[in-house]
Amino acid sequence: MSEPNGTSARAAGPLATRTSGTVRVVGSGLLGASIGHALTARGVDVVLVDASPSQLRLAIDYGAGRAARDDDAPSLIVVAVPPDVTADVVQRELAAFPDAVVTDVASVKLEPLRTLRERGVDLRHYIGSHPMAGRERGGAISARADIFVGRPWVVCRDGETSAHDLSLVEGLALDLGATLIEMTPEEHDESVALMSHVPQLVASLLAGRFVEAPDGSLRLAGQGVRDTTRIAASAPELWVQILGANAAPVVSVLDRLSADLAEVAEALRDPDVPGARRAVADTIRRGNEGVERLPGKHGQNRRFDTFVVMVDDTSGQLGRLFGELGDLDVNVEDLRLEHSPGAPFGLAEISVVPDAVRRAVDGLQQRGWRIASTTHD
Repeated sequence: MSEPNGTSARAAGPLATRTSGTVRVVGSGLLGASIGHALTARGVDVVLVDASPSQLRLAIDYGAGRAARDDDAPSLIVVAVPPDVTADVVQRELAAFPDAVVTDVASVKLEPLRTLRERGVDLRHYIGSHPMAGRERGGAISARADIFVGRPWVVCRDGETSAHDLSLVEGLALDLGATLIEMTPEEHDESVALMSHVPQLVASLLAGRFVEAPDGSLRLAGQGVRDTTRIAASAPELWVQILGANAAPVVSVLDRLSADLAEVAEALRDPDVPGARRAVADTIRRGNEGVERLPGKHGQNRRFDTFVVMVDDTSGQLGRLFGELGDLDVNVEDLRLEHSPGAPFGLAEISVVPDAVRRAVDGLQQRGWRIASTTHD
């Protein structure tokens, strides 16, 4: 199993890489240290810089890179600092290393760009970018070399961006296993408002209802509510910055969502009023349609069917389940686990291509597995 800091990946030796020379990473928190681990595993010389000496030493101790030297000449600089200081750090790095390409990984793109333009900074060697990756816990101790694998990485180039500079930033994203997406800063900020920032607020608002909830209610929590509120564990300090920097697109989505909530709440005040049940049904149906539009595995729009297997809570059961699915020539496309409170078993919801459902279910039942449910007709 890979360690959180990616040391097992390095033990296998350097991997093929598009990124060469020295990469300077400014900010050794979750994203910065994760970039350092992934590049170091590929034999890239990574320099770490951080305003916090203790954070920097921790990231270096974990193997995310080395300390800076006076003779460093980075070809690529990655700014991985909070949004409220991103513009300041980008400006400083561009001035200190005029021959390097500078990118940042902040979760908002328009505000830093506007600030830099207003200051008259030469941005020919600056390319804003944003990997859609993260964890509920931050800091160098939570960094992982594989955090970007399969995740979208948005690149915001403009008419002044040279092919050479663009290739450095795109090469970085590809080396880290990410999927490249090109957007304007405006498109990016509107998109993350809907796909990331408002979901954070919704999760936090819902989880906030649990604070004064009776203990008996909390004991009923299943996988649905845990999935819905998972990101509510995120750091408030960082989200205050993110939401403040992207306030207008977030408010736009919140206003529309507020209108939707008001409509369904009004329908439920008296479900017997003509049209009330239809309004509720339309709300659920529209949610179905929205979920159907989300990309699936590897960004595909391919849909899968699911079945649920009851798994005894004993050592080796999941391994045996996957082994027998392999024997049945069934590829697992996705997996979700839910523990049953007070029961000695869990529920494994397994997604497969529709054609494989019947083969999987029949084969597992013949081998003694208990199938709790299936979405297959």
